Amino acid sequence: NLNNSTLTNRVTAGVGLNWVLFDGFRVNLTKSKLEQLEELTSGRLSVTIENTIEDVILAYYFVLLQQERLAVLKTVMELSSDRYQYELKRKSLGGSVTYNVLQAQNLYLTDKASFMNQEMVVRNAVRNLNFLMAEDPAKTWIFDELFSADTTKYVLGDLRSKMQASNQTLKNQYTNLLLQQSETSLRESAYYPTLSMGTGMDYTNNWSRVNGSPNVTSNALTPYGNLRLSFDIYSAGVRKRAVEVAQINEEVAQVEIDQMEHALTNELFNLYDYHEVRIALLHVADENLAAARLNLTISEEKYKSGVINSFNYRDIQLIYLNAALQRLQSIFNLVDSKTQLTRITGGFLGESQ
Repeated sequence: NLNNSTLTNRVTAGVGLNWVLFDGFRVNLTKSKLEQLEELTSGRLSVTIENTIEDVILAYYFVLLQQERLAVLKTVMELSSDRYQYELKRKSLGGSVTYNVLQAQNLYLTDKASFMNQEMVVRNAVRNLNFLMAEDPAKTWIFDELFSADTTKYVLGDLRSKMQASNQTLKNQYTNLLLQQSETSLRESAYYPTLSMGTGMDYTNNWSRVNGSPNVTSNALTPYGNLRLSFDIYSAGVRKRAVEVAQINEEVAQVEIDQMEHALTNELFNLYDYHEVRIALLHVADENLAAARLNLTISEEKYKSGVINSFNYRDIQLIYLNAALQRLQSIFNLVDSKTQLTRITGGFLGESQ
């Protein structure tokens, strides 16, 4: 019966806000952990940069080494060429025989082949340098720097202090330890209660009509606010296990630091010894080359005057060649040891900064 009907309409709306006032320091701990992750990532990138700098430096000096070797081989080849031309003139004047000419020719061609092979080695060294610097393989450079090595001696105690303070790999391990400590604190924060505050407002609109009577409308606006404290009483040991795992990882990180310090210290001592010995070897190589060069000059005059034969002269040429190549290798070895000492003490990024 429509005359006894009741019509009702209700509309409800609300808005609420909730703030977490305390959650066991999770926000601060998470922020700290993310910052440490960023620092660790940056540190690993720094290690890659250091390795790249070391590779480029050694590749550059390797080019200089091969160019100097080329110059030495060119000198020996020119000496062999002069000897070959000398034997040809002597033969044309009746002062030499075919055997001596052929011997001189064979030695000259052997030295020429060595020179040509060394030219290829130089080109390959330049291409390798271009590869490390992400340059086109066909790009050419002018290497006019003097191929030499710094013979400055280091103090082992200073190197060790620099390594402990600036070695990037070791710094990354310390950052990793801080990261594990933050993870432990984050897991322990699960034992704290959570305190939150809520506030809001509800709006209600009621409309009704009974048995055809006039409409009855009511509006209600209700604000509210509350505080909520929650505590996880039992979690079946999940929190305890998470804390134990984090503590184990923290101990592992500390052990890794101790192992790395021990390994780096041992490597530093080895590199320091290599550097000291290579300085002494370079001085020996300088003296050896000076003696070999003087001997070669004297022997050339003796050969042309007939005091020594071609075999003796060739032996002296080889002595000069070996002495010159040994000196060049000594320079490169000294550059290599200095570069490694710079890397292990964090000198590359320190110099760039």
